[in-house]
Amino acid sequence: MKRDHWQRKIAGLDPATDFEQIMQINSYYEFPWDIQQALSFALFRTYAVPTIGRLLYDTGEFTTDTQKRHDDTALVLESVLVDGMESPKGHAAVRRMNQMHGSYDISNDDMRYVLATFVVIPVRWIAEYGWRRTTADELTASVNYYQRLGKLMGIKDIPKDFAGFEELLDSYEDAHFVFDEKSRAVADATLSLLVSFYPRILRRPVDAFSRALMDDPLREAFRFKKPSRPVIWLARGGLKMRGRIERFMPARRKPVHANDLKRVTSYPGGFMVEKLGTFPAGMGAPPADAVRGGTQLSDESTVA
Repeated sequence: MKRDHWQRKIAGLDPATDFEQIMQINSYYEFPWDIQQALSFALFRTYAVPTIGRLLYDTGEFTTDTQKRHDDTALVLESVLVDGMESPKGHAAVRRMNQMHGSYDISNDDMRYVLATFVVIPVRWIAEYGWRRTTADELTASVNYYQRLGKLMGIKDIPKDFAGFEELLDSYEDAHFVFDEKSRAVADATLSLLVSFYPRILRRPVDAFSRALMDDPLREAFRFKKPSRPVIWLARGGLKMRGRIERFMPARRKPVHANDLKRVTSYPGGFMVEKLGTFPAGMGAPPADAVRGGTQLSDESTVA
């Protein structure tokens, strides 16, 4: 297929009503790797807000079972997008998120900030490293998608446009990014997991590469050592070169889902979205026979 196949597909859609389909195209065909990386960094940023980082540390899940928490997050979010928020499976995934968040004392401000990272960070990543920039319709679709998801999650005072999400993200980080030992422990565990996805000989370079992609406020909040200028130049330059090369590749015919990645290892036999994530003490995951239908991502949910 020609490189602009999916762009032409998006041009025929209305971002006011077809925002989920546009998000599916971008997430699984146009920018699958970029969006996966951007969302990983988006979640990583949230740890630098102490009220978020300390909560994640106190659950014990993000430092003792980091792989499963990584997989659960990716799969719950993808379950919403693959089948649609208004579908039975989409409702089940949103319900699972709400059950997890409702088990802890999380402020609306923190929830709004996390939502803003999902909107803003992928756009900024693609602008910096993607093979093309995000279009106005794609930007509108992303805002509409996360506005709807935020409402289903009970988040109040959601920004009305992308500029509002940007302002929220930047001002919240300016006000709240500060060093906290528990936040640093969660960041260390997560970074160690990401590095472990690569052969042992590459893990130290990948660790430096990851820190090179972080901006100064984020590194300073975790007190991470700043890599040298050549390392930063190589890391960022390498990603920009990747984007330029991808520009000349044909459009993808098959989607790239999180569950297809080798780094998602917790559920080799499939999963039920109702059993993903954390469960408070005394509230175990429902038994398999109590769940009607599981969520197994497959090509059946691809965009035609």
